[in-house]
This record gives sequence, structure tokens and C-alpha cells, in this order.
Amino acid sequence: MTLKKPHLSFGQIINMNFGFFGLQYSFGLQQANMSPIYSYLGADESTLPLLWLAGPMTGLIVQPIIGAMSDKTITRWGRRTPYFLIGALLCSVSLLAMPFSSSVWMAASILWILDAANNVTQEPYRAFVSDKLAKTQHSIGFLTQSAFTGLGQTLSYLTPFLLINVFAISEAGKVGRIPTSTLLAFLIGSVVSIGSILWTLKTTKEIPLTEEEKAKIRATPSGVGSTFAEIFDAIREMPVTMKRMAPMMLFSWYAMFIYWQYIAKCVSQTLFGTIDSGSTAFRQAEIWVGPMGAFYNAVAFFSAFGLARLANRYGPKYLHGICMFLAGMGLLALPHLHDKYLLLIPMVGMGFSWASMMGNPYIMLAGSIPPERTGIYMGIFNMFIVIPMLLETFTMPLYYKAWLGDSPVNAIKLAGVLLILAAFSVLFIKINKSAVTEDVAFGGGGGH
Repeated sequence: MTLKKPHLSFGQIINMNFGFFGLQYSFGLQQANMSPIYSYLGADESTLPLLWLAGPMTGLIVQPIIGAMSDKTITRWGRRTPYFLIGALLCSVSLLAMPFSSSVWMAASILWILDAANNVTQEPYRAFVSDKLAKTQHSIGFLTQSAFTGLGQTLSYLTPFLLINVFAISEAGKVGRIPTSTLLAFLIGSVVSIGSILWTLKTTKEIPLTEEEKAKIRATPSGVGSTFAEIFDAIREMPVTMKRMAPMMLFSWYAMFIYWQYIAKCVSQTLFGTIDSGSTAFRQAEIWVGPMGAFYNAVAFFSAFGLARLANRYGPKYLHGICMFLAGMGLLALPHLHDKYLLLIPMVGMGFSWASMMGNPYIMLAGSIPPERTGIYMGIFNMFIVIPMLLETFTMPLYYKAWLGDSPVNAIKLAGVLLILAAFSVLFIKINKSAVTEDVAFGGGGGH
């Protein structure tokens, strides 16, 4: 018999999800800085998608395996906890090493390790929320993760900007070929990554498995072969709701990968008319992309709890579609805005979209999958994210020059169109409304 899950207070849910803050600080550093780092090390912009291959490839391989393994892990610390700790340690070491890269391929190799480490942590973490919370608290649980995604990435995007403008770190200063402000941002990220996970591990314990659950796990086949067999069985038996989410995920994550890769060059072209990575103008554009990213992540942070209430009242599906549409329209408008402060307007839609992407799909998913396969289905669902990224990685170099005119501005417009298509794709999803219904107060009250 599975133990009844207690109703957690808002403070307990905050503690449980605080580790996501450090995880997303790390992701934010990658999103804001990897394309410029590659450019500083001499990479050609048409090869940027290939150099971003680490994220989707490690996600495709690592997350389903780790998800399946964590479902069957029995330790004195729990099923998910060992993965949190191992992943966070590897992530911190990789963040320490990244800004000391001396070549494109050194940076790309460290990114592979960094993304693998983040993936070891992320899907067990999402499964942990589903394990710990009753279905009536899934909305607040997953959208609290979304809020910490916004907060972590806000601060990670802002860090180089603050180091230069508040702490007077030289804008032109470099260590090797990497700006000093970028190096310091990665060192700060290393501390934040491990520190936030340790806080969650200190304040939040997993619900212990019953003897019946342990016996069932021990009775199942173990080993590499059985893990892959379990993954293939889960894919074959995938719930209909999950299958129908595939087009929405394809359009939205293909678009986001384009955005992260080309936004710095698009802003440089829009504001200064140049994409020369050696120019002062490009450096100014790159620095401004930090506050832009911080702004949309701040919108995500502050809107996440409101989205949780709206998801409860109106359902996560249509809410997600509206958020995607706002983001798509914003990216279509962005290249026509030639004042850096006006560029913050499209970021409002991006903020709502990002908060929704980090929460609402998981609310829909968690209500449609069997509890004993939570980890593996969370890992498989990540394939819905990384496969679009892989498609973008391999297809973008094929048409970037021929169809997009070798223009980062056109790339960002394409991302806008794809987000609008993602918005309309929600119409094909059918979900069990009772699986995502929530009756929860946002504060007060202990577990009971």
C-alpha cells in the first residue's frame, strides 16, 4: 500500500523546489553566454547549432535512463536524492571549468559534461515533485518550479551586467579570450548550483517507500538490458494525452533553441547594424541580452503563481496556448524595435511563455501517467524537448543561408512563427480535467 501523501504548506513546497533555482541558474548561464563564448573562441555563426548539440543529445540519452533508474533505486536516502547530489556536484565542477576554455572544442566538451550533469538532476527532480505531492497540489508544485526557473535564470542573465555596472568589473577585461565578467558569473553559478540543492536535501525528505513497494521493485528485472526494455515498453504504452502533446512541444522547443542561439546576434543587428563578434557594438548587444533575458525570466517568476491559479480555474491547456501566442507575436515584433528599452516589450510575452513551458505541460503530463512510472515518463517526456532541439541543430545549418538569408533577424522571426503554431497545437490535446484539478491555499497550514 502506498502511503497517503500529506498536504504541504506553501513554505514546504518552496523548500522542496529551491534546488531548481540553482539548476536553472546553470541553464541560464548557458543560454546567455554559450553562443558569445563560442564566438570569442572563433566559431562561425552558421556552426552554432552544432556546438549546442550537447544539451539535446545528453537529454535524449541521459534523462530516460536516469528516470527509469530512479524509479527502481532503493537507498537509505531515497530514490531521487542520490541523483540530485551527483548531478549538482558534476554541474558545479563544470561551471568552474567552462570560462577557462582555451578553444571551441574545449568549451563544447565541458558543455557536454555540464548538460549531462544537469540532466542527471532534472528529471528525478520533476519526478520528486510528483512523488511528494498529491494530485491536488500538482499545479502549485510544478509552477513553483517554474517560478524558481524564472528567478534562477533572471539572476544568471543579470550577473555579468551587474558585475560590470554595480561592482565596476571592467567591460573590456578578459581572462584569455573570455570576458572577466563572464568568468566570474560562472564561478558564482558553481556555488549557487550545489548550494541550492543542498538546501533542498536538508529541508525536504522523500516519502519513504513501503515494504510492498520495495518488494515490487526488487522483483523486477535489473541491469542495463532491463532498463532499456522498460523504456521501450513505456514508449509503446505511452498515454494518449502525452502523445497529443508532441506537436506543441516540437514547435515550441525548436523555436526556443533558435531564440537562445541567435538572440545576441539579432539584437546586435537590430540596434547597431553589425554581427561582428570582434566589435564593441556586439559586446554591448551581448551585455544587453542579459537584462532582456533577466526581464523575461523575472516576468516568469512573478507570473508563475498567478498562472497556477489560472490553470486551476481554466485548465492548463488553453492557458498554455495563450502564453505561446503572446511570445510568438513578441518575437515577430522584436526586429522592428530599434531602441534597447523597447526590446523589453516582447520579453513580457516571452516571460509568460517561459513560465508556462516550465509548468503547464508537466501538470498535463503528471495527471496522465501511472505513479509507478513517474520517473521514466518524465524522462521520456524530455525527449519531446530534446528531439526538436536536435532537429533544429541539424536542419538550421542546411537552410540558414539559403532560406533565412544568413540573417539572425530572420531566424528570430522564424522562432516567432513556430511559437504561434505551438499555440494552436494545444487544440489537439485532450486531458482528464479531474487529474489536474487543484484545491489548495498558497500559504499557511502545515502538512496533515
